[in-house]
Amino acid sequence: MVIEKDKKENTSYIDKVYFDDIGCMVLWTKKNKSKLDSVMVFAKDSKKYIKAIDAYYTIDERTPMGYGFTAYQNRKDKSIDFKEMRLRMLRGETMKNPKIRKQILGE
Repeated sequence: MVIEKDKKENTSYIDKVYFDDIGCMVLWTKKNKSKLDSVMVFAKDSKKYIKAIDAYYTIDERTPMGYGFTAYQNRKDKSIDFKEMRLRMLRGETMKNPKIRKQILGE
């Protein structure tokens, strides 16, 4: 889902297109065959936009569209890199998937 530029947490952008959830950005870049080196994400820890390929991602946080990926500038326990996050998103291995959610949260 494309959003207004002032909302920050869990957002990302490429050129002048902003997204409310990092997962939406992944789907959009695949569909539009966009270059990934120009994608920026809002890092929750540093509170600034950084290159998506340089960020670390948690997989289990509450996000606007429910995918669960949140970007951080600094590595956190059990965080994954951009390549792994993108792969999981494209495979449907997100918090929206009940089996994955159960596996991650232990419900």
